[in-house]
Amino acid sequence: MFVLRFYLCLFAFLLTGSLAQAACTGKALTEEIYNPPFCIPEAPKRIVTLDPLITLGMLIELDAPVIATPYMAITEDAVLEVVKAQKMVDLGNPKEPSLERVAALKPDLIIGSAEVHSRIYEQAAKIAPTVLFKHMDWKVYLERLSEVTGREGVAKNALDAYNRRVASVRERMKDKKLTVSSVRLAPDRFVVFVDGPKAYAPFAILHEAGVKRTAYETVTDDTIVKRPDWEELANLDGDVLFYVSASGFDSGPDDALEKQVTENPLWQLLPAVQAGRAYRVDRGPWQSFHGISSANRILDDVERFILATP
Repeated sequence: MFVLRFYLCLFAFLLTGSLAQAACTGKALTEEIYNPPFCIPEAPKRIVTLDPLITLGMLIELDAPVIATPYMAITEDAVLEVVKAQKMVDLGNPKEPSLERVAALKPDLIIGSAEVHSRIYEQAAKIAPTVLFKHMDWKVYLERLSEVTGREGVAKNALDAYNRRVASVRERMKDKKLTVSSVRLAPDRFVVFVDGPKAYAPFAILHEAGVKRTAYETVTDDTIVKRPDWEELANLDGDVLFYVSASGFDSGPDDALEKQVTENPLWQLLPAVQAGRAYRVDRGPWQSFHGISSANRILDDVERFILATP
């Protein structure tokens, strides 16, 4: 009997949410989202994000009232501390978040990824107004999130400060003739995030900061990653090499993975390795980028390892 009452209540709530979304008359988003247009609810106070990576981090930086997110895949300790301190509800697997838990929370806005969550869009949209964003430049994304959460002023101040800093770094980079390579070490493979029109945020920041990548790592199409084998690794012939050791969600095996790769004779042949200019960088901002704080940590590495290089 209890189960029957629960599902009757859930059905009634879903119906109410669907009608409320249909009646929304606020400002509409029409670009770079799944199933446009999306009508922005006024001053949302109970936000659920289905994406525990870049979206969650940016919402935290915007001081948006997030009440739930999947905990799985949160690799940044600082982000996880905020999530736990604010007692956000855990939605489980980010690819298959618990919509039952979402419905029980009665949110007034759901945010997710078009690439990951489009298959559950119809169910989510019956719970609350739901917007699924497509991949876009990280600064544009921060602005879009500020629009749907009513935090435009916070985003503008943060981006203004970032833009001043990256302009300063770019000016100082003009005197540097170094090329830079970057690679992620993963179990049984390498992943190279390239410099191009669709570059992942940390590498778009490198470009904006005036950092020159190698020919192999620079594209003009929509490629985001390349996956070289050991022989192709020789294409990473930059004067400086940034590498991330990321064995998976759990960082425990990262040191062992680094040791396995860096002791290989083929790794030792890379020009940056031979010159003593190969640097392991933090997997947090470089792999789980989540906004202005991550962007500043990328610039920290540029200043520490490139601008400080004679």
